[in-house]
Amino acid sequence: MLNDKGFDLWADGYDQSVGLAEEEGSYPFAGYREILNEIYHKIQAGGKKTVLDIGFGTGTLAAKLYEQGHTIWGQDFSERMLKLAKAKMPEARLYQGDFSNGLIEELKQNRYDAIVATYSLHHLPDRQKIRFLMSLLPLLQDGGCIYIGDVVFDTRADLERQKEWIGEEWDEEEFYFIVSELAEVFPQIKFQRFSFCAGLFCLEKAETGSSSF
Repeated sequence: MLNDKGFDLWADGYDQSVGLAEEEGSYPFAGYREILNEIYHKIQAGGKKTVLDIGFGTGTLAAKLYEQGHTIWGQDFSERMLKLAKAKMPEARLYQGDFSNGLIEELKQNRYDAIVATYSLHHLPDRQKIRFLMSLLPLLQDGGCIYIGDVVFDTRADLERQKEWIGEEWDEEEFYFIVSELAEVFPQIKFQRFSFCAGLFCLEKAETGSSSF
């Protein structure tokens, strides 16, 4: 697993390396651009929103939302990536912090229309992912949604098949989402696949008076 220093070293070439893998349609970033576009359009619908981006990196998605007038909050554990993102979004409220230890206190005090995590939560082990998502739901406004774009496989057996096929390129230090397992915990979660290895989850907080998680 990359630590904060590893991500600092990777920061300046991050967008280029992601873009190359995405264009080649290769693991793990096949479908990356389409996922970010889908999240962007979903958040754009319905006017200006308050958005929390967890693991915002260089601000690829958050900066586009910022340009459209959305209020951006965020947490990332790389100091270098925070500086690159801040240069794109000078008025955004961005903080450095390792989200494997949870959100920093400043972010817990706010409520959000949308919470975004793109290619960041696979650094958390499966049980920790669940606990983290549970902790995020109360931070949503009624009707708000958590958008998770990441490496995803339908079942544990599917993951094992893809791992064998991908071979040496497979990252043993990452913990990928399994659709069937996440749906057992969050029955109302919605999923849309964008490539053989990636997709988008939408986990919505019900409106007041409706059924909720």
